[in-house]
Amino acid sequence: MSHPHPELSTPPALPDNGLRVVALGGLGEVGRNMAVLETKGKLLVIDCGVLFPEDHHPGVDLILPDFSYIADRLDDIVAIVLTHGHEDHIGAVPYLLKLKGDIPIIGSTLTLALVEAKLKEHRIRPYSMAVKEGQREKLGVFDLEFVAVNHSIPDALAVFVRTEAGTLLHTGDFKMDQLPLDGRLTDLRAFARLGEEGVDLFLTDSTNADVPGFTTPELEIAPAIDKVFRHAERRIIVACFSSHVHRVQQVLDAAEKAGRKVAMVGRSMVRNMGIAAELGYLRVPDGILIDIKKIDSLRDDELVLICTGSQGEPMAALSRMANREHRIDVGPGDTVLLASSLIPGNENAVYRIINGLMRLGATVVHKGNAKVHVSGHASAGELLYCYNIVKPRNVLPVHGEWRHMYANAQLAIASGVPEDQVVLAEDGVVVDLVDGVAEVTGVVECGYVYVDGSSVGGADEALLKDRRILRDEGFITCVVVLDAATGKIASGPEITARGFVEDAEIFQQVIPKVERAIEEAVAKGVSDDQQLQQVIRRAVGSWVGGKIRRRPMIIPVVLQA
Repeated sequence: MSHPHPELSTPPALPDNGLRVVALGGLGEVGRNMAVLETKGKLLVIDCGVLFPEDHHPGVDLILPDFSYIADRLDDIVAIVLTHGHEDHIGAVPYLLKLKGDIPIIGSTLTLALVEAKLKEHRIRPYSMAVKEGQREKLGVFDLEFVAVNHSIPDALAVFVRTEAGTLLHTGDFKMDQLPLDGRLTDLRAFARLGEEGVDLFLTDSTNADVPGFTTPELEIAPAIDKVFRHAERRIIVACFSSHVHRVQQVLDAAEKAGRKVAMVGRSMVRNMGIAAELGYLRVPDGILIDIKKIDSLRDDELVLICTGSQGEPMAALSRMANREHRIDVGPGDTVLLASSLIPGNENAVYRIINGLMRLGATVVHKGNAKVHVSGHASAGELLYCYNIVKPRNVLPVHGEWRHMYANAQLAIASGVPEDQVVLAEDGVVVDLVDGVAEVTGVVECGYVYVDGSSVGGADEALLKDRRILRDEGFITCVVVLDAATGKIASGPEITARGFVEDAEIFQQVIPKVERAIEEAVAKGVSDDQQLQQVIRRAVGSWVGGKIRRRPMIIPVVLQA
């Protein structure tokens, strides 16, 4: 296996007979999926998604791919190909199109409908082209063929890319459910046909590569959901992704059997399911849906609520219910069904919500105590099938944390792919396919880009570090007024501390140290306010670190009078 190294430098110019692949997200993480393909001076983007922030990203709304690698080559992009409609694959499209609005978007009907609704909110009218499985489109130097794959959202596609430099098959997110709810199987016959033609580089979904066996069919969880509906005493609150059409369909079907009405909570849920129903991907039984404003007219045992927040997102409906900040007041007898699996990194947030709901008296049913969710990703057994069918020359595991990609790489090797033709890379690492051989050739800039309120890219790691310090360590202000003529202390120091369990009086102990430090600095000829602020910061920081064992943010203020 080829491994990226810290000493990697900027890659050399791509040979005329080369195909370059640079992941700007999705390698080493679950989210922010974006791959840039290059050959003959032209670029093709596959997916453009977001990553959701974790606890160590305070105040951040979304995390985007770093577009700096392609920012000065936007005219070279022939299209953005979207494999499916999940946020981690389409969520960053509006931010890329703000840089150049006429880049064509290619995807399935449902995928385009979801992304176009998102773009409408950003007041962007895209150039889009709907495609379906079996369709083939020539875009300059790229010849694309689309293949049906099964996932936890309808209309997902894999994409096969033919170029003069070689061929590439990108699976997108997929699994091999043999009993899919919509009857749409992953097209293994097409995979085999493309394998016969020759797949020079295989980009495969790694998310469940470390899970042995085969992913459970969606059909098998229906009895578990029906059981929850039969035993629920009061309201049923179902939390899932706002794009999980299959799961919402199962909830609607279970509600119909139980004679319950359904209300959808949350703007994204209402919007996405409205699109899915309008396009025929979601079957809504007559009279079952009611407006959220009318739920008070029904008995609790007649009602089902479908909401967002299954990953512990702090602003989502379920989190606000757990914190008693939502109009829906969860209490004893209510049943909350978390119909999703945990995305790595979200475990603490989800368990915090589960604990909060149970503290309020609700019964919480989740994947850990009932079979109420199955993954949308292929497990190890399915990936082995794919490797044996496709027989790729080179493999680049994508979509997953390092442990997932490593497990995927081991599966490729076990299936017969030579070890030196399995490339493990991370975001920003450049992989070139030349003369049928894929190898790491360099690295490009590829950091996190934070969406922070209305700011895009304004927040950086230094800002987040300050926020973490404020959140975890507290802050201290120290105000000193100096006589402008003599440099002596005219007033203060005044100490104000926030975020400490200690009494305010304890901070009076640092005042003599600050006075002494200022006097010594002035005696040495220091008169600049900024230098004196540094003197105060060091004096306070040294005392707080030794006395209280904390490293707060220290804000010194020096005034001349």
